[in-house]
Amino acid sequence: MKRMSHFVLLLLTISLFAQQQRPKLVVGIVVDQMKPDYLQRFYNDFGDNGFKRLVKEGYTFHNTHYNYLPTYTAPGHASIYTGATPSIHGIVGNDWFSRRLQKERYCTDDADVQIIGNSSKGDDPMSPKNLLSTTITDELRLSTNFKGKVIGMSIKDRGAILPAGHFANWAFWYSKTGSFISSTFYGPTLPTWVNEFNDEKHYLPYLSKNWELLKPIATYDESLSMINPYEGKLYKADKPVFPYDLKSMLDKNDPGVIRTTPFGNNLLADFAKKAIEKEALGKDEVTDFLAVSFSSTDYVGHILGPRSVELQDTYLRLDETIADFLNYLDKTVGKGNYLLFLTADHAGAENVQFLKDNKYSVTNVEPKDITKGLKKFSTDTYGEDLIVNYSNFNIYFDKEKIKTKSLDLVKVKQSFKDFLMTQGHVKRAYAEEEILADNGNDYHLHCIARGYDPSEGGDLVVIDKPGYIEYGATGTSHGTTYPYDTHVPLIFFGWNIKFGETHDRKEITEIAPTIAQKINISFPNGTEAKVLTEIMNAK
Repeated sequence: MKRMSHFVLLLLTISLFAQQQRPKLVVGIVVDQMKPDYLQRFYNDFGDNGFKRLVKEGYTFHNTHYNYLPTYTAPGHASIYTGATPSIHGIVGNDWFSRRLQKERYCTDDADVQIIGNSSKGDDPMSPKNLLSTTITDELRLSTNFKGKVIGMSIKDRGAILPAGHFANWAFWYSKTGSFISSTFYGPTLPTWVNEFNDEKHYLPYLSKNWELLKPIATYDESLSMINPYEGKLYKADKPVFPYDLKSMLDKNDPGVIRTTPFGNNLLADFAKKAIEKEALGKDEVTDFLAVSFSSTDYVGHILGPRSVELQDTYLRLDETIADFLNYLDKTVGKGNYLLFLTADHAGAENVQFLKDNKYSVTNVEPKDITKGLKKFSTDTYGEDLIVNYSNFNIYFDKEKIKTKSLDLVKVKQSFKDFLMTQGHVKRAYAEEEILADNGNDYHLHCIARGYDPSEGGDLVVIDKPGYIEYGATGTSHGTTYPYDTHVPLIFFGWNIKFGETHDRKEITEIAPTIAQKINISFPNGTEAKVLTEIMNAK
């Protein structure tokens, strides 16, 4: 009898130990185009239960950076979840000119699948087919013998598909029809609960009212005045001022207008809570993973810029959304039962004209003007246009033309490098040979090498000078190797995480292997497996 008691106790101990090795749910939150500056600048305007709760109860890495070029949405999401850079995982841009295929391609396009759901014109079939390495979500599926569920979701297709990985149960993204859609890569038809959610038209309550300021105007003293020359306009609004008549915008356009308002984040959070409920995420002892990417911050940032009242209001509202979502997780999954991290897929530059007006001698350069200048130089020098494509800082030559004209490719590259160095925005230009011979001593070259795939990349890659931006005059963009684009927030919160912080430099590719070690599963297969040791022993 005593032996039996000892045996039962041993089994209970083993069972308890096994349960403690993994949380019931892992939640990854990516905020598109979020700078750590927003946490600091708007901190006093946040409530106590959103961003402040994450900071006060979680572990904050204040100095986390992307370590490659280009810092765009698709490579960012892929790098977070694979723990690798584009040179390994293959997502070298949102879209890019493929040297191998000699045509442009989109990061998640897949002609072998079909869209499912109420799609619109322009909703192309998508899957993670172009992602070359596994994700932390893939490894969770493998480690649980496919019992743990993985669901990715975002307003953007790439923000849902790439984090969810190859083995996901589902990835959902938003269509201009107002519905969340997916593709046959994941299943033949949408789950019943998704159809029900779509039929209820959850976007309508948000677009049937004006976008008013959340707080009194005096709160927004961290931003510029409402009317300034650095902001674009939302859907042809007369002026970038509050209130915005969202119903009128909807009537003149389609439900896609919610993307460029803070309510796109609210809609996604509503959908995330429904997924947790209907898919029973975090309800058993097998760990599930929910990957959520909030995109509206990026749309607002691009159009209106980082100093706009609109952007500040978007973050104040996102703070409330996150507070509500954390409260929901506490109630449904249970405090201490979920592990959550929050980061961004890239940051964003200051508006160049704003910097210029404040006596910093920089400017914006339209990408089409760069292409035009390259083609003119080519025609003037060689009597023919040798440029096939310029995009994502990459220059592609027509090698057949070069061969036909009996030109020396190395000399052609050097002549274009010399030309580029006469351009006001260019800091350096690197040839493919230099990129492939990278030894890590040149920081910017090393970033290029980490983002470069020889079968897809250009013959030359350009690094712009600090502060310059390849974009229009209003709003902002991102993509460079400078801190204003690479520096992002990173906070871990929840299961086995104690309060703490560090200012040591970390890299975004350390997130996925850290989670792998934290919850005792295999590393994604492309990662260098560098781990954030600060949170490994926090229990």
